[in-house]
Amino acid sequence: MHAITVPSPGGVDALVYTHLPDVAPGNGQVLIEVAAAGVNHADISQREGHYPPPPDASVLPGMEVSGITRSLGPGVGDWAVGDRVCALLPGGGYASLAVAAAGQLLPVPDSVDLVDAAGLPEAIATVWSNVFLTAGLHAGETFLVHGGSSGIGTIAIQLARVFGCLVAVTAGSASKLAACERLGAEILIDYHQSDFAEQLSTATDGRGVDVILDSIGGGYLDRNLRSLSPRGRLVNIANLSGETGTLDFALVMRRWLSIHGSTLRARPAAEKDEILASVRENVWPLVVTGQVVPVIDSRFALADAGLAHERMESSEHIGKLLLVP
Repeated sequence: MHAITVPSPGGVDALVYTHLPDVAPGNGQVLIEVAAAGVNHADISQREGHYPPPPDASVLPGMEVSGITRSLGPGVGDWAVGDRVCALLPGGGYASLAVAAAGQLLPVPDSVDLVDAAGLPEAIATVWSNVFLTAGLHAGETFLVHGGSSGIGTIAIQLARVFGCLVAVTAGSASKLAACERLGAEILIDYHQSDFAEQLSTATDGRGVDVILDSIGGGYLDRNLRSLSPRGRLVNIANLSGETGTLDFALVMRRWLSIHGSTLRARPAAEKDEILASVRENVWPLVVTGQVVPVIDSRFALADAGLAHERMESSEHIGKLLLVP
């Protein structure tokens, strides 16, 4: 099979296109002929040596794919050879063949392009598990997602709007904010031009927002907390700022705030199975009807994974980046 390996950590040159022996499904697993793999910031962190795969996971980067099932391991009864699927992976997506746990597959409807479907599993599972299952966002609330034009951000906007929420976003350019607005965001903040905490205070008449989904981390902590309404919930899924933050406990207690930290990749397999089951029940019908769609910035050949990483690191993209074997 064709694959991208990382023999030693480093820059984009550390991504090596090569041939490896074909993988095979084990107990409870499915072999997928990969149509595309999604690119995520975690892949960059792994390439740089900062985010090793979980024990027993493939050492290849890539945490989501779409494709056609080619064989089934022992104990798999819910899928058939030839199914159109997309899947969440702990690793191994940057290849022409990938193995996924049967409980972490989703069926790709005929209405969704099979290649584009690779942009769905990681973002939808992240948003659904953190924003809705953990933070409990519900109709009538106000929601802020930082980096609204990212792969996760574009899904978060769509889901929050479908479930009846007012959506605020931060992004770094007028074109990115325009893309967020087309998806349904109503409070649009260019973080290069203004302070998002001040803008949110003005837009909400001083009340703040109910839930924040943040991947910036410590550099935003104080302003995030000041932007929350009473009983507001902050969910951190990354620390792209690389900074630590100072926590004002008095503010947290005075306004009854909650702070949640989360990563998806390292969760036990049983937990991820539960998340995907909930996604299939509650979110996937919205994908089938086109109310939630993958927003794709660019497709790259698998051999050009370095170019895809460069585009992600440039922060110029809107939506997902995909690798096509």
